[in-house]
Amino acid sequence: MTTILQVADSVTEQLNAAEFDQDFVAERLYVPNFDLEDMKELRVSVVPRDVEILPHDRSQNRYHCRVDIAIQKKFSQGSNQEIDALVDLGEKIADEFRLKRLLSFHAARCIKAEHTVLYSSEHWEQLRQFTSLLTLTFELSR
Repeated sequence: MTTILQVADSVTEQLNAAEFDQDFVAERLYVPNFDLEDMKELRVSVVPRDVEILPHDRSQNRYHCRVDIAIQKKFSQGSNQEIDALVDLGEKIADEFRLKRLLSFHAARCIKAEHTVLYSSEHWEQLRQFTSLLTLTFELSR
């Protein structure tokens, strides 16, 4: 299996094993595209984004694998209380990985967490849906 897919699968597995304030089952997908009816439930998707391969030494490369974690849910009112819990989930997911090694792929360590889209205003206005995007960068040598 390719390195980026090993990272994405390990992130998915670790999300599903961790305890968060809200219940969800994370899925690894290439395109987290759901019917609006399916968005009544909280959706957490792990999407392999890209890989940067750099020289490490004469026999190994250093990989920077980035994965996106999408947090999506159709909201009822869009109140601060309702949305704050979803924003908080994004931060707690980042905390689960930040500066740690993946439990099932110990070679990979999270070196960066970016909340690249705190919420999509387009999804908010058009779909009445909260969509947030967290990008994690994992480093390993091979």
